[in-house]
Amino acid sequence: MILSIIIACEIGFWAVIVLGLLARYILKAKRLGLVLIALAPVIDLVLLITTAVHLRAGADAKWAHGLAAVYIGFSIVYGPGIVRWADIRFSHRFADGPAPTRLWGTDYTVACWKDVARTLLAAAISALVLFGLIWLVGDAARTAALEHWYLILIAICGIDLIWAASYTIWPRPLKQNAAAA
Repeated sequence: MILSIIIACEIGFWAVIVLGLLARYILKAKRLGLVLIALAPVIDLVLLITTAVHLRAGADAKWAHGLAAVYIGFSIVYGPGIVRWADIRFSHRFADGPAPTRLWGTDYTVACWKDVARTLLAAAISALVLFGLIWLVGDAARTAALEHWYLILIAICGIDLIWAASYTIWPRPLKQNAAAA
């Protein structure tokens, strides 16, 4: 059940983003677009409440409950950047906005380190959600599956740290055709 809700929330997230951008750039309805895009955090709230209610009603925690907690943490932190990313591309494609730029060299390395900070924040929020769900249920036997997610969050942070460090040591070189553009 929870896995289906996570999938529905992910589809809903992208649906409100795409519909919001279509309203903004195709229909020229900026307010409607803003309202639709603003529904994205509501989807996270629905997932959080559904997960908590399901566990509180007596369900044993499964890996999907932990996935929901991690999804919420990363959606809160990375969601606004995803919206900006999509907005830039829609603006360029449908409203003569500037072309998206690709980062190279030091700029890319700095962006990688900013992502490390975002990932640490997302992992911290995810860990707090996990802790909150464990506390809400109050039964270690029923929430044992959630405990394993802390190690996964540490691994995610470690991978992101290695990624950023690798681009610090070996920066992304500027492509020849990108220099001419």
